[in-house]
Amino acid sequence: MQLFYNPDLDSSVSQFTFPEDESKHIIKVLRRKADDILHITNGKGQMFEAKIIDANPKRCMAQVISNAKKHRGMYWFHLVVAPPKSNDRFEWILEKATEIGVNEITPIICERSERKTVKQERSEKIVQSAMKQSLRSYLPQLNEAISFKDYLEKEHKGLLFIAHCTQDAKVELKRRVAPDHDVTVLIGPEGDFSENETKSAEDKGFLAVSLGEARLRTETAAIVACTVVTMINNG
Repeated sequence: MQLFYNPDLDSSVSQFTFPEDESKHIIKVLRRKADDILHITNGKGQMFEAKIIDANPKRCMAQVISNAKKHRGMYWFHLVVAPPKSNDRFEWILEKATEIGVNEITPIICERSERKTVKQERSEKIVQSAMKQSLRSYLPQLNEAISFKDYLEKEHKGLLFIAHCTQDAKVELKRRVAPDHDVTVLIGPEGDFSENETKSAEDKGFLAVSLGEARLRTETAAIVACTVVTMINNG
């Protein structure tokens, strides 16, 4: 099954038209024709089946024939991660975190960050594509990049963790995540969080945790954290 994305769909819509670029993809590339059935999500938990009624490559029109609501899990997982120097690796984080099932992603700029900017529009496209590829009905909330200091000033709820590489006594993340509880995990840059950043986070209620004995790259640490939280909530 191939999944399409249309954020404007809801239960009140009976007919709609795809934008020109997606219409061309559906009709010219995928060679879909009138009466073919398409599967679409609005990224808000609803999945739709729609029948093509006008196979126009410039404005493909479809009629909704059914829709169903998928329920979100009982928890909210927020991944807060410093983008690696390589933009490809950051995009890989976005892609894999979406496939695994993250609910929210916030890029943070830390004292030791080598990448100071994030291409928001490009990142949103990566997340949308990963949602469609993995057949998920919820589009993760992708926030704009923010400094570590400004992020800590925000309100934080649920279980709060910071994964860092110092040798201080830490417990493993998997032993602190509880099913059906909101979770936020902070992942630092290649050079790790600074001592000041770690202390500031702990002062705000973030518990220092370990992701295992090995020293992990930023992108690996992010995906390990996603996997741990998802498996504990869906195990």
